Amino acid sequence: MKGQRKLSDQAWRWAFYDWANSAFATTVMAGFFPIFFKSYWANDLSDAESTFVIGSANSLVGLLIAISAPVLGAFADAGNSKKKLLLTFAILGIFSTGYLFFIPESSWKFAITFYAIGVIGFSGGNIFYDALLVSVAKDHERNKVSSLGFSLGYLGGGLLFLVNVLMFSFPGFFGLQSEIEAILWSFLSVAIWWSIFTIPLMTGVKEPNASKNDKGLFRTVKEAFKSLYETSKSIKNYKSAGVFLLAYFLYMDGVDTIIRMATSYGSDIGISAQSMIGALLLTQFIGFPATLIFGRYSDKFGHKETLSFAIIIYIGVVIFSAQMDSAIEFFIMASVIGLVQGGVQAISRSYFSSLIPENKAAEFFGFYNFIGKSSVFIGPFMVSGIALLTDSPGLGILSLLLLFIPGLIILRKVP
Repeated sequence: MKGQRKLSDQAWRWAFYDWANSAFATTVMAGFFPIFFKSYWANDLSDAESTFVIGSANSLVGLLIAISAPVLGAFADAGNSKKKLLLTFAILGIFSTGYLFFIPESSWKFAITFYAIGVIGFSGGNIFYDALLVSVAKDHERNKVSSLGFSLGYLGGGLLFLVNVLMFSFPGFFGLQSEIEAILWSFLSVAIWWSIFTIPLMTGVKEPNASKNDKGLFRTVKEAFKSLYETSKSIKNYKSAGVFLLAYFLYMDGVDTIIRMATSYGSDIGISAQSMIGALLLTQFIGFPATLIFGRYSDKFGHKETLSFAIIIYIGVVIFSAQMDSAIEFFIMASVIGLVQGGVQAISRSYFSSLIPENKAAEFFGFYNFIGKSSVFIGPFMVSGIALLTDSPGLGILSLLLLFIPGLIILRKVP
């Protein structure tokens, strides 16, 4: 804690944006939206059909963000527009999330559209949020400041999610008429929370002066993809980093799919909303200390060994989930995921940093972030599509083995 008190006011203000937008990731993406979409907005669709709609939306948005990430990154690097562009995407996410409150029952097309826009606002804003890290922290502080943001995201997202779960469980205590009204108000509370805690960054973080981008849209787009291509060629000279990125693309797609599709899958196999929400809340609060513990074990046993162990745990989770049919089993699954989820994310970044040359860190991490953002569109579509075609949610979730097992095998081959 002493080290954290020495961080600048700008660093704390920057980190609080993670506190702000993580509420969307917990309450909306992972928590209430998949459940509520199936039971309220898409109640005229079958379970398999509604799961396919959610999976397809996540995949299409993931693909869109992946394609646009290099261009958005180029705009972030050129000129003094990071905060403006972050605010633009944040407003997009905030208003679309808040609008979910007003969408009437059985209007699944409107609901999935505004959800998708919200994910775009969330993901697009994070590109510029990440880019501002160099403005608020010196080289030797960046790991500490980045970890601060990650920690505040867990705590802030978990705190509002806890309040939303209490609203859902005891609507009368909050002056609400039903669980439905509680969930609708939860969406609105995320929009308010996101708005309020974006203010510290917007009012207190300064961007360094940079040359104005006057190249025009077409030239900026062209140079962005050219830079991406040049980096991909450069990575070929660093075999360890290249092999790792291929493994990372596969297993992170599996991890992100579980985060986004867990409650949708739970609904399909008959787990009650109360049980799933409670399990997700448990995951959130297990994740914070477990991530710190994983970091210590990584220092002791090495990045690759610890990361391999975590992926093996995920493979076990997938196999276990395919035959799961009770709330107790869902709680077990959620607890185990909470133990490894944050660790996989944190150790992957640390491992990659050890495989690349220091003088190319910014360039390579730009490519790393591109891979991370593009590794979210195969899994949701595959899981929901197989479940729809076979009418078997279990087979759909088992398909994630096609991501985790090759990811593990390739990871083991990293020189």
